[in-house]
Amino acid sequence: MKTTLLNRQEEGLTLVEVLLVLAVLMVFVVFWLPALLPRPIPRERVFAIRCVNNLKQIGLATRVWEGDHGDKYPWRIPGTNGGTMDFISGPNAWRHFQVMPNELSTPKILVCPADASRTAATNFTFFNNSNLSYFVGIDASETNPQSLLMGDRNITNGTPIRNGILELTTNSPTGWTAEIHRKVGNIVLADGSVQQVSQNGLRQTLASTGAVTNRLLLPVLTP
Repeated sequence: MKTTLLNRQEEGLTLVEVLLVLAVLMVFVVFWLPALLPRPIPRERVFAIRCVNNLKQIGLATRVWEGDHGDKYPWRIPGTNGGTMDFISGPNAWRHFQVMPNELSTPKILVCPADASRTAATNFTFFNNSNLSYFVGIDASETNPQSLLMGDRNITNGTPIRNGILELTTNSPTGWTAEIHRKVGNIVLADGSVQQVSQNGLRQTLASTGAVTNRLLLPVLTP
């Protein structure tokens, strides 16, 4: 017996034993290794994260511009003083971003990656609503930090958009369409914070503003 064991130790594993070990390793690789590896983030989740990051940069840029212009947003300053008050309505949402090229650096961040109907512009010279995914809260005020400053354009309350403006009132339910984030959206508040909210979360945010009406200038596309 001792001689047999010694001989086997000297000879090493047999071919059958090697194949058995390989079979066990293959079972581990096929069934267990994928569970141990990090799972890829779904594309929709990636788009949502990038959209939030876009709005963080946009919100910061707007507040920087505001700080350099007497604590007023572009749409609260006449055009003769470098603002965009003259474009407070109509298909002019893009103009309120066009005056902030230095703060925004690039117009590419003004398009949500989940917004298939808009294309990112390469410069602000040929920039318009077709290169914009976000609304402007023209009633936003720094004195009301919970007011809506900006956010995804797929916001709705079931009422028509008149002259580019959607009026959100306490009497009409507000929510999101499924066009961009499947009835979820991102908003920037006047305090600079960015939130991703459901329809209920959006309604709660609107209620917390204390305003009867919030007017949003949407990047509508003209025929």
